[in-house]
This record gives sequence, structure tokens and C-alpha cells, in this order.
Amino acid sequence: MTIQWFPGHMNSARKKAAETMASIDVVIELLDARMPEASTNPLVRELRLQRQRPCLKVLNKADLADPVATRAWIDHYNRQHGVRAVALSCRKPGDATRLPMLCQALAPHRNDNVKPLRMLIMGVPNVGKSTLMNVLFKRKIAKVGDEPAVTRQQQTSQLDVRHTITDMPGLMWARIDHPSDGLMLAASNAIGRNAMIDEEVAGFLAGLLLARYPALLASRYGWPATELAKLDAVDVIERIATRRGLRLRGGGADLDKAAKVLLQDYRDGLLGRISLETPATRRLMLAREAAQDASPQAAGGEQQQSGSQPRGSVPETRSDD
Repeated sequence: MTIQWFPGHMNSARKKAAETMASIDVVIELLDARMPEASTNPLVRELRLQRQRPCLKVLNKADLADPVATRAWIDHYNRQHGVRAVALSCRKPGDATRLPMLCQALAPHRNDNVKPLRMLIMGVPNVGKSTLMNVLFKRKIAKVGDEPAVTRQQQTSQLDVRHTITDMPGLMWARIDHPSDGLMLAASNAIGRNAMIDEEVAGFLAGLLLARYPALLASRYGWPATELAKLDAVDVIERIATRRGLRLRGGGADLDKAAKVLLQDYRDGLLGRISLETPATRRLMLAREAAQDASPQAAGGEQQQSGSQPRGSVPETRSDD
């Protein structure tokens, strides 16, 4: 399943972000700690590099992520120029209040009452930007909802005499290049429901959990751990339907409802602390996709040598970013 989602209002938000980038000092990029790179919008990197703005990467929802994977991501990002990374939960006031101080270290020239530090919060939909704003300001200044694209307008607020914060609407990019990124975003509720099929997204999630976190599946749904080796992703969803008594009118398993149960349990953290990707699995995914892209090229070359293509034709070539 290939997932693409780019609502119309995001195009205007993208243009506004480019304008705002000229007048801020530090970008706070909120990522989902369970899938940091999949939730990284390439537009954010492009815009901040154009303006040479430093970036604080905030791996939000760290309390839901595998701590070993999160540590690996923090080390990965802290090796990048102009970037500092931190893992936290924006729902916790003690975590959120650290961010202005961390941003200040990235822009030491903005350290007095004359020149307040100007911060810009960016990230994909439903990653926690509005929650962060409300916790920082200790009042509800941004609408929060358990669905993507709740915030539609940019707003700037004065945190104190030395800090201002601009909150951008959640931004996607026009084309998701890697299918697994779309599935991870959908599983984590960053994609509009009209752009995804719950059963297919849940199947992807179930397969990943069987491979990496089988004990958490067994614990959540009361299955003997010895049985998991015999199951595939479809079996997992079918067994959830049976376990929860989710039946269609004719008596068959209601796989759609079972898929929703699995997705919601993951989103709420009821399965345990789970990361959908690590730096190592990310490298493997990119290598696998590069190999798949190369296969048609090789096949095209063989066809040309065998005379199945017209003489003088050039096999199509592609580059992988």
C-alpha cells in the first residue's frame, strides 16, 4: 500500500513557513520518537538549511518508544552539523520547559532582553506541537485533538520577555518516497483517515511487531508466546477479532474492527514501549529499496543485449537519495 496525503491547506502553510524562516533564530522540529526519520519532513531541513538556522530535534512521545532505539537516534542526530537532539514527552511540564534553554544554547547571540530568542515549532501532523504550546504557556492557546491537521493557522506568542514562539500547522510533504514511511505515519495517526486502509496499515504493524516485539503482543492479547512463531500478520488481526469477540453479522471475523483495535492499542502505548525504526533498520530499508530500484535497470540491460529492445535505446536510470 502506497500512502500519499497532502491536504490543500498545507500548500499555503508551506509557503508561510518559508517566509517565517527568515525571521526566526532556531527551529524546534518535533518528531515522533517511535519513528524519528519517517516523521522528519524533508521540507523542514530544506528551509532551515537555506536560511542556515540551527535545529533542535525533539523526539516527542519518548515515553512510548523503545529507549534503546531512542538512544541510538539521539546519538545519530547529535552527529549532524547545526543540530541538537533531545528525547522527552511534551505532556510533561518538566520536560517541555527545558526547550527554551536548549534553544538558547543554539543561538547564543540572542541572550538578552533587547533581542528575544525567536523559535519556530515545526513537524508532521499530530506529533504534539499544540500540546507543547499549551504546556509551555500553562494555558490552552492551541487546539488539541486526537487526529491529524487540527491546527490550520500559524500563530506567534510571547512566552516571556526573552522568548517568542511561532507554532506552525502540521506539515506533510508532497510525495512520500518510501512506502514504509507512509505506513509508519499512518500507524501513528499522522495521516488523514481518508488516505489509508486500516486493515493494511494494521497488517504492516502486526508484521513488524511479530518480528521485533513478539513478547509484547503475547502479553497484551494473552497468547502463549510459543504460538507466535506460527503466526503471520493476518493471523494476528484474526486472533484479535476472536479474542475481542469482533464478529460480522454473518459470523465471520470483523477484521476492520480488529485492525482498529491493534492500531489504537499501539497509539495509546498499551502494547508497551515500541519503536518502528532504528538507525540500523533505516539503513537496511534504504539499501533494500535501492536494490529493488536497481533490479529493473539490470533487467532492462539484459533485454537490450538480447535484442528485445530496439538498437540505440537507453535503459532508464534512476538515482536514490
